[in-house]
Amino acid sequence: MEQLTDSVADRFSRWCAAVVARLPWGLARYVPATFLGFALINSFTFGVDLVLLTVLHGAVGLPIWLSITLAYIAAFGLSFLLNRTFNFHSHAPVGRQAAVYAVVVLINYLAFILGVGSGLTALGLEYHLARLVAGACEGVYMYCALRWIVFRGAPVLSKV
Repeated sequence: MEQLTDSVADRFSRWCAAVVARLPWGLARYVPATFLGFALINSFTFGVDLVLLTVLHGAVGLPIWLSITLAYIAAFGLSFLLNRTFNFHSHAPVGRQAAVYAVVVLINYLAFILGVGSGLTALGLEYHLARLVAGACEGVYMYCALRWIVFRGAPVLSKV
């Protein structure tokens, strides 16, 4: 039974752990609950990114590079806050984590967003599809960076 003092973040983590525990073929041994939490949070913030990209480039008419940049900054700021609170339950000083996160995001931005995203757009791929391909690449990189660099030492919640 849930305690009245449980936070929404605690319930989110327990739900992720419960879902992962029910994965078939023994996958629960290899898939951490934080991976599911990351996938859910970052799917949401990726949607925010795409909506902002569409509005900024498609409706407002900003250049693609500026639209990608502004949408990216907004979505990744939101991702940091949600992952810190709901997924990794970090209570470490936010300043140091934010600085490390900024470096991780800068590398991600240059390599995957501008490199892959803009590169594929320049090669003729529609910009939404190019952003989806870049998003798949950045997802793997960002989970690893959050788990083992940005939020290292964050408490690991027990399984269900």
